[in-house]
Amino acid sequence: MTDPATRLAFLAAEIARHNRLYHADDAPEISDAEYDALMRENAALEAEFPHLVRDDSPSKQVGAAVAASPLRKVAHARPMLSLDNAFADEDVFDFVARVRRFLALPDDAVVALTAEPKIDGLSCSLRYEQGRLVLAATRGDGSVGEDVTANVATISDVPQQLNPSPVDPSDQLRFQGRGKDDAQRRQGEGVSGEHSQSPLPGAARLSLSPEGARGLIPDIFEVRGEIYMAKADFAALNARLLAEAEDPAKARQFANPRNAAAGSLRQKDANVTASRPLKFLAHGWGEASELPGATQAEVVATLKGWGFAVDERFIRTETTEAALAQYRAIEAARADLPFDIDGVVYKVDRLDWQARLGFVSRAPRWALAHKFPAERAETTLEAIDIQVGRTGKLTPVGRLKPVTVGGVVVSNVTLHNKDEIARLGVRPGDRVLVQRAGDVIPQIVENLTRGDDRPAFGYPETCPQCGSEARGEEGEVDIRCTGGLVCPAQRIERLKHFVSRGALDIDGLGEKTIVEFFELGWLHSPADIFRLSQHRDELLAREGWKAKSVDNLFAAIDARRAPDPIRFLFGLGIRHVGAGTSKDLVRAFGSVERIAEVAQSEDAVAELSGVEGVGPVVAKALVDFFHEAHNREVWDDLLREVSPAPYVSSVRASSVTGKTIVFTGSLETMSRDEAK
Repeated sequence: MTDPATRLAFLAAEIARHNRLYHADDAPEISDAEYDALMRENAALEAEFPHLVRDDSPSKQVGAAVAASPLRKVAHARPMLSLDNAFADEDVFDFVARVRRFLALPDDAVVALTAEPKIDGLSCSLRYEQGRLVLAATRGDGSVGEDVTANVATISDVPQQLNPSPVDPSDQLRFQGRGKDDAQRRQGEGVSGEHSQSPLPGAARLSLSPEGARGLIPDIFEVRGEIYMAKADFAALNARLLAEAEDPAKARQFANPRNAAAGSLRQKDANVTASRPLKFLAHGWGEASELPGATQAEVVATLKGWGFAVDERFIRTETTEAALAQYRAIEAARADLPFDIDGVVYKVDRLDWQARLGFVSRAPRWALAHKFPAERAETTLEAIDIQVGRTGKLTPVGRLKPVTVGGVVVSNVTLHNKDEIARLGVRPGDRVLVQRAGDVIPQIVENLTRGDDRPAFGYPETCPQCGSEARGEEGEVDIRCTGGLVCPAQRIERLKHFVSRGALDIDGLGEKTIVEFFELGWLHSPADIFRLSQHRDELLAREGWKAKSVDNLFAAIDARRAPDPIRFLFGLGIRHVGAGTSKDLVRAFGSVERIAEVAQSEDAVAELSGVEGVGPVVAKALVDFFHEAHNREVWDDLLREVSPAPYVSSVRASSVTGKTIVFTGSLETMSRDEAK
């Protein structure tokens, strides 16, 4: 059995990789359900072994670090955090019970909640000063995002100027905040403003007319919500891109509406964004000089009054049962909604309670995302193909007879590994039950014709790309090609990884270009990338390449001759060495050259394993990498072309640095958890 520290190191690297693929690259590889399972496993291990919690733990992270791009990086005035997830009704009841315990409320105290659909879009923060839009930023890693102000300005339902609805002079207190006593007096009352009775017991649906949201505009107010693309607009965009392409085989096609929204927003040219049918849905706020209400529902109503789109299924409810009823009503209507959603978000309605509840690590204590179960459909498994990854892993991919699952046509499914094929007993020709949970590549959950008399699928014993022996290591389920860089599939995948966003991020050197140059014989190793200028004349003679695009490519390559050491180490694609582990190693040793020296020393495993966050599995992987002569040749060749920068650390002290705070005695006005 894998020891907990090693498993936590693996989970940290693997979850960070999937965060980067989803948030930064807009190219997820696994389903939401599989991602949630990894997060739950990490949380369970951390709860059981709290002394092993890592600095780069997924429980402390939000989104993914902003990838290198032409867009300016901006720091959020208040972090844009994630949400804790619920997967069953019991989780929601537990959430409300935790709120009561934390606030030291009696068991029968009313905890009013708001409930609204969790839209599957791109989180964005809009900063208004004196009512004028001055900054729009993506979430990024929760602390730093990308400046997309010019692009967001092209979205028609984002107001450039906030205009208040007519004000009742007696109601202006609402913009000056309410005192604690007044908020407590209003406990259990309905939201002020117009209401219509919801069909759900104990719930009130907001009348989100502009007349119902009144008041002055705060000096500073950040509206937060989701940039998204409607399903119909997404289909029309893909159709238009296909029609406009000179070569239909090379037409840009987005995988799903979220990817389309993200790709359309992160454009250097705002005119491209303007040509895409993007929308914005508001659901919260960040920094605010004043709050236009004492409850979540009041502020959301005000946002509607200021001109923002707010989901019409937003309700305020005073019972958990009513909140769950709204969840089921939204789930039933999910397929008919104009945009993709993956659950329902509950928030404690009272803002004074939200302030007291505060935050824990990466999420607020006062909010919860109740995720929908995966959607399923039946189809035929027509073939099983074997793909070879950059680390030599042989991954089986099922080719399905196309089927619509949750409004998306699915034709491919991951089968993970040899053991998963054996567990399911799948063979080409089987009828299978396919599950999708908001992801691009779904999974098979059941083989409906397992009992049919057909031979089992024969897993290859040699690499389908190079013919080298394929075998598994002790204690692992994965089968890997032993050919290393002799294998063309591994070479291509490693080159793709080296220039990817999380690694050196070389603009203009995408997957298709890597394959093209590889097939021409120009690229065999990463160092060859920095010698591509030798092929300038040949490249200019090729179709689709002009002088400007060639010059831009070479300039982008030259800009990476002094790469960031963490990105450089991660880009090498050493097994088990993810972005987080690369950071740990570079921090510990100061430079990539020193890491290579240590990895080739007599006490390499012991010295590397002594680094916090680096266990024996990672240490052995580094030693194995530098033990191979061809890897050392690639390394030496690469360092003749580039000079990775040394690591520079920065530490900032605060007023509580080095201090320990202790609570003693009994607390009269708050619970001990709240005091902490």
